[in-house]
Amino acid sequence: MTTNAYILTLSCPDRLGLVHAVSGFLLEHGGNIEEAAQYNDHATGLFFMRVQFACDQHDHATLKTRLASFAEPHTMRWSLHATAAPMKTVLMVSKEGHCLNDLLFRWKSGLLPIDIRAIVSNHRDFYQLAASYNVPFHHIPVTAATKPQAEARQLEIIEAEGAELVVLARYMQVLSLDLCQALAGRAINIHHSFLPSFKGAKPYYQAHDRGVKLIGATAHYVTADLDEGPIIEQDVARADHTDTVEDLTARGRDTESQVLARAVKWHSEHRVILNGHKTVVFK
Repeated sequence: MTTNAYILTLSCPDRLGLVHAVSGFLLEHGGNIEEAAQYNDHATGLFFMRVQFACDQHDHATLKTRLASFAEPHTMRWSLHATAAPMKTVLMVSKEGHCLNDLLFRWKSGLLPIDIRAIVSNHRDFYQLAASYNVPFHHIPVTAATKPQAEARQLEIIEAEGAELVVLARYMQVLSLDLCQALAGRAINIHHSFLPSFKGAKPYYQAHDRGVKLIGATAHYVTADLDEGPIIEQDVARADHTDTVEDLTARGRDTESQVLARAVKWHSEHRVILNGHKTVVFK
């Protein structure tokens, strides 16, 4: 039988012997652990674990059934993912393409374990770019009057593609509560500042006006609270008094692209586990 590779992620109330219990379960079912990491959050009393393992004795469905029985007495929230198939992904973008370009290049270069199934945009600007990568491009204009219909069409495309991940690669429309709820836990946004600073429009103008010495970017999960979802990754770049708005914007775009790429990589490798309003990231 061909050896199958899996990633198990879990969280549950902390107690003695959890690592032993999980490793024992995998041993009992023929699993060979290749990578493991765990974290105890003493503030919440929760235990988090990610295990990458190989198993040739059981298929995915059988393992999930056995895991459900194992997890119940531990009150575990868990997921089991086969690693053979890349994560189906839909990208959303408006008129700034630096993050889109970066993700497409990394994907085609084999640097991200994702499968970009479609690009959705409220503008036509990146139709040719999508075509150059042979990715379907969906132009869906959004106005205040048409937003419900536009979001319904967006969600229809996302579900039709079986997307496990939606990336807002500088998509500048605020998502409705309904769409946020439909995409909960599988939509990542890149915010063009080091949250919680400089929310809203023109952050680099705000930063320049304040004479900041650091600018940054934040990748976070999408929630109904604008730009306040659980943070996956952040980074900063140095600035000084000689920098113009254009300098800050260019440096900021580089930072945004790198931060978003790391967040997408970690999510698609199942390294991120939600911990209330925060995340645990097993890098």
